[in-house]
Amino acid sequence: MASKPYHRVGLELECEKEAVCVIMCASVKYNIRGPALIPRMKTKHRIYYITLFSIVLLGLIATGMFQFWPHSIESSNDWNVEKRSVRDVPVVRLPANSPIPERGDLSCRMHTCFDVYRCGFNPKNKIKVYIYALKKYVDDFGVPVSNTISREYNELLTAISDSDYYTDDINRACLFVPSIDVLNQNTLRIKETAQVLAQLSRWDRGTNHLLFNMLPGGPPDYNTALDVPRDRALLAGGGFSTWTYRQGYDVSIPVYSPLSAEVDLPEKGPGPRRHFLISSQVGLHPEYREDLEALQVKHGESVLVLDKCTNLSEGVLSIRKRCHKHQVFDYPQVLQEATFCVVLRGARLGQAILSDVLQAGCVPVVIADSYILPFSEVLDWKRASVVVPEEKMSDVYSILQSIPQRQIEEMQRQARWFWEAYFQSIKAIALATLQIINDRIYPYAAISYEEWNDPPAVKWGSVSNPLFLPLIPPQSQGFTAIVLTYDRVESLFRVITEVSKVPSLSKLLVVWNNQNKNPPEDSLWPKIRVPLKVVRTAENKLSNRFFPYDEIETEAVLAIDDDIIMLTSDELQFGYEVWREFPDRLVGYPGRLHLWDHEMNKWKYESEWTNEVSMVLTGAAFYHKYFNYLYTYKMPGDIKNWVDAHMNCEDIAMNFLVANVTGKAVIKVTPRKKFKCPECTAIDGLSLDQTHMVERNRLKCYLKAVIRILDGACSESRLGSVLWEARDKHHLEWAGGRLGKLLRKALLSPWGLATVVTNWAPATQTSGP
Repeated sequence: MASKPYHRVGLELECEKEAVCVIMCASVKYNIRGPALIPRMKTKHRIYYITLFSIVLLGLIATGMFQFWPHSIESSNDWNVEKRSVRDVPVVRLPANSPIPERGDLSCRMHTCFDVYRCGFNPKNKIKVYIYALKKYVDDFGVPVSNTISREYNELLTAISDSDYYTDDINRACLFVPSIDVLNQNTLRIKETAQVLAQLSRWDRGTNHLLFNMLPGGPPDYNTALDVPRDRALLAGGGFSTWTYRQGYDVSIPVYSPLSAEVDLPEKGPGPRRHFLISSQVGLHPEYREDLEALQVKHGESVLVLDKCTNLSEGVLSIRKRCHKHQVFDYPQVLQEATFCVVLRGARLGQAILSDVLQAGCVPVVIADSYILPFSEVLDWKRASVVVPEEKMSDVYSILQSIPQRQIEEMQRQARWFWEAYFQSIKAIALATLQIINDRIYPYAAISYEEWNDPPAVKWGSVSNPLFLPLIPPQSQGFTAIVLTYDRVESLFRVITEVSKVPSLSKLLVVWNNQNKNPPEDSLWPKIRVPLKVVRTAENKLSNRFFPYDEIETEAVLAIDDDIIMLTSDELQFGYEVWREFPDRLVGYPGRLHLWDHEMNKWKYESEWTNEVSMVLTGAAFYHKYFNYLYTYKMPGDIKNWVDAHMNCEDIAMNFLVANVTGKAVIKVTPRKKFKCPECTAIDGLSLDQTHMVERNRLKCYLKAVIRILDGACSESRLGSVLWEARDKHHLEWAGGRLGKLLRKALLSPWGLATVVTNWAPATQTSGP
């Protein structure tokens, strides 16, 4: 009986081979003699083979879809607050004898307890964060291990999932965030929560896991760190002390104040206020309150000590009111009436009042020994707060009086900005935490001290020249021309040929931005006198033109498009000579203007030829290679990503960057003829697309919100060369010498260049481009 099926299978295989042979032979006969010689197949055999062929074909298609369709083993269980409600999550029973992680290892540091190899290298220098699927854990009796996920933790997970850090592929993740809410230890069952953590699929003693906790400890001792055993997991905690904080490993975060979302406190300008010092906390230790009341008695109305209200009418929220004797004050509005606000330790070191004080623009006076201030790893709290030891509490008034008024006003501005940047929402807290961890893993791309601590007004309000002091022409001769191209080979070769004629050209670098097409063969490129290097990019991004390539050995860089065929070699040489006199500026040919549209009430990008110029297009511009580094690694906000996503406005971004770093306007060099591209068509370039101007106006508004370009950083300066009029060698030498003297004379007055040049250059345009 067992041999019959085997025999039948063998016969079927033989029949299938014969059928294939018959079909192949029939095809050959059909091609040679025509359809008349095709042997007729019985109907039942034909149906059988058609069915068999269909089954095999469907199997191959299904296998191919399974193999090549994008998927992840665990991606279907990713955390998504919009697709899954708490009622729909799967229930997981937690046995009583489940393993428990070890207590937090106080010796952990990034190099001992964190696996950086999971993060790897990526072009954006961003860690990838995975959020575990939301589950409901119950014990053997069906009792939930923890309460429903809180609104704050829901917002935190949403912020992460909406950020560039998030990934739904657990195999790509560098950092893992449980969907278990441990923000408030008061709501936790300590042992069972630890057992749940140990159940996570990638727990591995907590390596590369991040827990968020704002209210640690519990009565009676109120520990300053989460009591849940967590082994090697990183802890973003609110209320760390120097005894529990693992410096360089844990992250100290603020205790979020729900009033931040409920109360809108408009920013109040710096300066003296009604009260010099206010204390608004309730439930203080009696000894602290006695010291504060003694200060109030000694200094009168300049010190205001508030307490909880006991005589409020029914329906009035006590959390929004504070009282002094029988006088009722609105909270937190009353904080804006004080120059300094006391932040005392309570049962826990971390207090939500710190966030309220910063929002009010009041300088916090922190009186809490051993307290690790939020984000102290990157934030310079000396610029925004005063820390006073508890034993010096009785002297706090005299200590504060010794601070100069100018410094107080700077601290008030800094306090408000800290709140706006890092305290005002759960999202801000979550992203700042991830950025700190990201900076540890990718230190070469870390955010600088200035970016963490300088408000926009400070960053760009007192700018200085980053290149030379005193300003002198660079010692290295020559410039490197960078040509960004995609596939316009004929136009590219014409540009290379013309640029190679410039006497000061040192090297020519072609950035090949087309990943789907290889550059031309070496034998096809123009033969020029200087080295020519072709760099192939990994992605088609406009920002590739401003990357600090190792091949750039000169200080001067000429950025030029592959369709700029109208500039001659002597015009480019003159532009380079102008740049040598102003090496910290953008020196270019086509000029543009940004201006305020009063009708539309927004910034407008103007491409018409006007007398004023605030930008020069980097399709043909000289600049210092230092700005390539700034553009690639130090560009504020998310500007570079915006440019790459929209394939537009990289020149506007570079203009804003240089203007804000140097505080100086651009310099426009006028060519012989009006700058235009006679051979460009809508097919050839991005700039002729209908949406081009719309996107550029949109970026202007975006840049204004991110970085503050210096008001009035426009110029009517144009440098036109008498070289166009020169006829002999002596005239050329005279023009070059006069140019250098006059440009140096006008160096400190960027607004008067047009007048200066007019005095000696009859060919210079003083009205019109």
